[in-house]
Amino acid sequence: MSTLADLIERYIKQQIRHSEDQTVALSRAQLAELFSCVPSQINYVLTTRFTLERGYLIESRRGGGGYIRIAQISKAERDRLAEELFMEIGAEISEREAEQFLASFHDLDVITGKQVKLIRAILQRETAMTAQNRDALRASLLRGIIIMIMYK
Repeated sequence: MSTLADLIERYIKQQIRHSEDQTVALSRAQLAELFSCVPSQINYVLTTRFTLERGYLIESRRGGGGYIRIAQISKAERDRLAEELFMEIGAEISEREAEQFLASFHDLDVITGKQVKLIRAILQRETAMTAQNRDALRASLLRGIIIMIMYK
């Protein structure tokens, strides 16, 4: 079941996909009205789901004629961000951090939704079988899988 944040995210991404230049300008107030929510819910979606790590640039102008401009960055820039993101995987990562990395790699189009599910299953299965150093094993597996996908 989709949450309100998921619906707002899906709507914004659809608007970006249908734009000619992968950029869309939206009004916070109009989005809040459209989804029957408070503007802070829109801010939450923007700050958590449309980040640079996920391949988006946001420009915001507040006030009477204020707007939010969201742009999806180019393939070359996404590749650069993916490499930087890969370098951020430390020697140990928690399950929550692994999920965040997977979401970011997915948003940068490094991995597909199907690959996310497969990687998640591998990480859960393999780390469940070990009693020690789960975070280190998780980080090592994630790095190995992502590097194979990135440089196939």
